[in-house]
Amino acid sequence: MTIIDGKQVSSDLKQELKKSVEACRQQVNAVPGLTVIIVGEDPASQVYVRNKAKSCKEIGMNSTVIELPEETSQEELLAKIKALNNDPEVHGILVQQPLPGHIDEYAVTMAISPSKDVDGFHPENVGQLVLGNLDKCFVSCTPYGILELLSRYSIETKGKHCVVIGRSNIVGKPMANLMFQKLKETNSTVTVCHSATQNMPELTRQADILIAAIGRANLITRDMVKPGAVVIDVGMNRVEDASRKSGYRLTGDVDYEHVSEIASAITPVPGGVGPMTIAMLLKNTLQSFMRAHSIQAS
Repeated sequence: MTIIDGKQVSSDLKQELKKSVEACRQQVNAVPGLTVIIVGEDPASQVYVRNKAKSCKEIGMNSTVIELPEETSQEELLAKIKALNNDPEVHGILVQQPLPGHIDEYAVTMAISPSKDVDGFHPENVGQLVLGNLDKCFVSCTPYGILELLSRYSIETKGKHCVVIGRSNIVGKPMANLMFQKLKETNSTVTVCHSATQNMPELTRQADILIAAIGRANLITRDMVKPGAVVIDVGMNRVEDASRKSGYRLTGDVDYEHVSEIASAITPVPGGVGPMTIAMLLKNTLQSFMRAHSIQAS
């Protein structure tokens, strides 16, 4: 059984991106710039934002964090985004979720220029993904990271049955669309399960590649998995644990202890898919920069 080490892959990828950023600096005397906007003081969001800024610095990218108070109006936020759209030194714009209740998340998504939407949430980018035009869009970072893991671990996907559990706009839908595209990294037959799916275990047991992204701790048990399947666990759930100083532990959507006994490969939680998300955000930002400067990938 292979443990798919997202922490190591993301570290390797960051080193590769660092070299690419330096090559860009040598070629055009500029580097990619990512701006993250955070509205309010959500503790988890602040941690995520700090990690993104730290990762940018590690690979030589410019990183700016704009902190806005909870009471910031939607109009003020949209005006800030418009200014960033017009700033040539900003190549990626990310508005950290969740937003305060008085701000319409869809309006914010629509306000970000598709050419700087490095989260891959704008309908134009989503549409290009569905059409299979991956060279003309940004792919949502978590599914993009899963694709990278499958590729780097040389996991065969062509013609395989991939079952995706979850239909969110952030993971489930783009993941399913990626897996059935005619790409060397995908080209699978795809089934999507969700909260209303009947006889889910019957479907999951058919999966050669099982991707769990539904947000329910330990939902996927050993009896739901075909022996030899590749299992990708996107879940990140807090479970009470009195033995921990924090009072909780992180667990995925998969019962790792028992499923790992029969899977051919599996991602742990934490340390599997999670680290890849920020790495792919950086990759998207570099891609945006290269497009803006007409730099061809080597």
